[in-house]
Amino acid sequence: MSTKFKPVKSDKAPPAIGPYSCALDANGTIYLSGQLPIDENGSMPETVIEQAARCLINIKHLLEAAGLHMDNVVKTTVFITNMDDFDTVNSVYKRYFIPPYPARCCVEVSRLPKGAKVLIDCIAVR
Repeated sequence: MSTKFKPVKSDKAPPAIGPYSCALDANGTIYLSGQLPIDENGSMPETVIEQAARCLINIKHLLEAAGLHMDNVVKTTVFITNMDDFDTVNSVYKRYFIPPYPARCCVEVSRLPKGAKVLIDCIAVR
């Protein structure tokens, strides 16, 4: 890996569960891998509301570790296992971002790691 890519880690967010970085700083652009709704102790909440919030809290902690904030996020991708949860996830999502909201894609998938109902990734810039 190039030395210009720096890993970003936070003790407040869970470590990667596979051979990937939770986040990389590539010359001031921060790429966050999909954040599962797992806390720093490895626990996952049950409800979609709690899971969406935990994903966004993990994103917030990783951004803070990189010296950034949620308003530095320019793009997110939200993966949900049931599109019927779209409005519920939106109700949580809008508590973490302010206008202008990041560009976003939301897709329904058949399964997510660890049986999660929500996973969110993002790109942020300095």
